[in-house]
Amino acid sequence: MILSLYIARRFFTMFLMVFAGFFAVLFLIDMVEEIRRFADQGLSLAATAELALLNTPQSAYRILPMTVILAAIALFLALARSSELVVIRASGRSALSMLGAPLVAALVIGAIAVTVLNPIVAGTAKQYEAKSSRYKHGEENVLSVSREGLWLRQGGPDGQTVIRAARANSDGTTLYGASFTTFAPESGPVSRIDAAEATLSDGAWLLKEAKRWHFMLGANPERDATYYEVFRLASDLTADQIRESFGAPSTIPIWELPAFIDSLERAGFSARKHNVWLQMELALPLLLVAMVLVGAGFTMRHARSGRTGMMVLMAIISGFAIFLLRNFAQVLGENGQIPVALAAWSPPLAAALLSLSLVLHLEDG
Repeated sequence: MILSLYIARRFFTMFLMVFAGFFAVLFLIDMVEEIRRFADQGLSLAATAELALLNTPQSAYRILPMTVILAAIALFLALARSSELVVIRASGRSALSMLGAPLVAALVIGAIAVTVLNPIVAGTAKQYEAKSSRYKHGEENVLSVSREGLWLRQGGPDGQTVIRAARANSDGTTLYGASFTTFAPESGPVSRIDAAEATLSDGAWLLKEAKRWHFMLGANPERDATYYEVFRLASDLTADQIRESFGAPSTIPIWELPAFIDSLERAGFSARKHNVWLQMELALPLLLVAMVLVGAGFTMRHARSGRTGMMVLMAIISGFAIFLLRNFAQVLGENGQIPVALAAWSPPLAAALLSLSLVLHLEDG
């Protein structure tokens, strides 16, 4: 137990050092990118630093598997150079039993990442998108999905229009049971339109079976209401803007993701992308375990065996290949080419089994 705690502590230390190094480098790179991106807006250094600080956690979280494999490589190289690997083997412990401590540590890191870091990253990513959009474009069009249906907001010369619909088609260009409430810039609501169906086409909503009320002082909105078979309401929204308004699944905390997926499906949208992301987050601890096994398979050997640099390079290349394979499987899963579970779980499972077989081969010949 003492030896296992010692190895686990060394692994945690290596992981924190590598993670801090990556975070600092990514922050500096993102700082330069934010200065270039918002050069025309004249943002202060403090504002760009805030944007970079909000965006860096998402980047650092995305490369967490590479951070773990580098920490594993650093750990086993340090143990080999100090001859601690020789002493551990001489004490009668096998390589697999010695790997138990860093594997459990990787599982703990994965569990903390999914349960704690994921909501933090989602919050910072959401704040970054909101602030960068406000700095770049000013007021933004917003889409929100809830149990009551979906909500849209669009700007216009007459003010903001809030759109509520019971459900929609897959790309959000056709709304069913929709209502459009227009708010004047300096006052409250000025009009409302209810429609059985609303279709976005050529820069306008085409409302079918619509009823329009005007809210004016001293008037009777119901008495003066107007009925239309088809009513055209100008809009600056596009189908791409509506789809992009959902944001990335990474901006939604994992604790809220299942409920959001249910709301999305009830509203009529496809939640496949969010389902893939949810399953991939749940599979993250297994992926981190696979990365530790890959690092051990190539570098858990005596320093005098030679070719250390080549082994380290092969371990990094293997980890990068697994990382790319995972991203490729994610794309296939989001496009419906392969099942969601296969896209999320097959890369880490295959990587863990292959790297485990490599460790067994090197240990037992």
